[in-house]
Amino acid sequence: MMQQFIIEGGAPLSGEMTPGGNKNSILKMLPACLLTDEPVTLTNVPRILDVEVTIDIMRALGAEVTWTDDNVLHVHAHNIPSGNIPVDLAQKTRASFVFVGPLLARVGEVRLSAPGGDVIGERRVDTHVVALRTMGASTTFEKGVFNIKAAELTGAEILLREASVTATENVIMAAVLAQGTTILRNAASEPHIQDLCEMLVAMGAQIDGIGSNRLEIQGVAKLSGCEARVGADFMEVGSYIGAAVMTRGEIRIKQADPQHLDMTALVFSRLGVYWEVHDQDIFVPANQSLMVQQDIGGRIPIIKAQPWPGFPPDLMSIALVVATQSAGAIMFHDWMYESRFFFTDKLVRMGARITLCDPHRVLVQGPTKLKSAQYISSPDIRAGMAILLAALAAKGQTRISNIGQIDRGYEQVEAKLRSLGANISRVSLDASATAEARQIELARDDS
Repeated sequence: MMQQFIIEGGAPLSGEMTPGGNKNSILKMLPACLLTDEPVTLTNVPRILDVEVTIDIMRALGAEVTWTDDNVLHVHAHNIPSGNIPVDLAQKTRASFVFVGPLLARVGEVRLSAPGGDVIGERRVDTHVVALRTMGASTTFEKGVFNIKAAELTGAEILLREASVTATENVIMAAVLAQGTTILRNAASEPHIQDLCEMLVAMGAQIDGIGSNRLEIQGVAKLSGCEARVGADFMEVGSYIGAAVMTRGEIRIKQADPQHLDMTALVFSRLGVYWEVHDQDIFVPANQSLMVQQDIGGRIPIIKAQPWPGFPPDLMSIALVVATQSAGAIMFHDWMYESRFFFTDKLVRMGARITLCDPHRVLVQGPTKLKSAQYISSPDIRAGMAILLAALAAKGQTRISNIGQIDRGYEQVEAKLRSLGANISRVSLDASATAEARQIELARDDS
């Protein structure tokens, strides 16, 4: 049964909220539990759909996974008989491919279909495969299924052809139990990779260079259990900063791990957005003077997605919707994913002035007064949240469908927004109502 959000927008948000754990951290920390036959406890785990799918994969592989508290998981991978990941589960999440590294290290083989996930564009896994072959793995890909084997993994010097986050994580998890030393260059260094590395070190791994683009990993014979905390989700923090700004509200985000938000603060300042850091909390003042900061000579500025510590691609959609409320013109360029901006037509329906220049670039001109809209569908996690922020700012009622996409990445989003004063509810639709809503949306998109 399909669910929708119904939002009555136009009211400023106020109050305090605490973000959930980093989605991209926990989706890699869970597979890392397969590297030991001892129990592991993970805290600050977000209760989101992608986590539940990853837990299902863990259980299908033979691991015991139990919620012992609201956000605490107990994992015991005592016996992992094979590396065969069920097709239906692999296709539900992009993160399924990050099981390759730990399964190769633990059981020497993995079989899975091409991973699923968001529809923001093609995301190839060639970088993973080339790196793992360097360590001794053999790979075949037939009829949409990968078969990857390694009788023994051997440390190697690896230069990634791109600073891929998931390829970096796969190599790290393969290398911690490999024979000898692995030197990984052009490694990604995002906060979620740092979370993974800190967890592995707590398990007994030897990793030097955490947080940098060069990692040196000395393989060990065995890893032990541990307790590890998932850091705050800086994507969620950035989203709620956007919610405050869009509604002209004032909120405090507690335990936000602000040390990971320096580039986000720099980029948002180009839209006229600022916040204060109070120890581990972030305070977003109300009624900010939103104005695009022009480049030298009055040129239109460009916000470009970059590898860490550059501006995260997953915050492009959030910054874009904030730009609709900032005075001036600004270009957004996501060279990584060719479908990132294909949701902007939905913002145009709500009154935004956005020009889609090509699959990778859009021009936003603000400020515009957004209007409510009926039957808007969420195409992916971050675009769905951007549409939700637009609905919070627009006076009147907006209905957003396909909200399972938002649930994949945001924990209890409507409860958190209601605690800040938002008028938002979740409703379920039967089959006939779902079909009617879809036909209305298609008709509006075609008009």
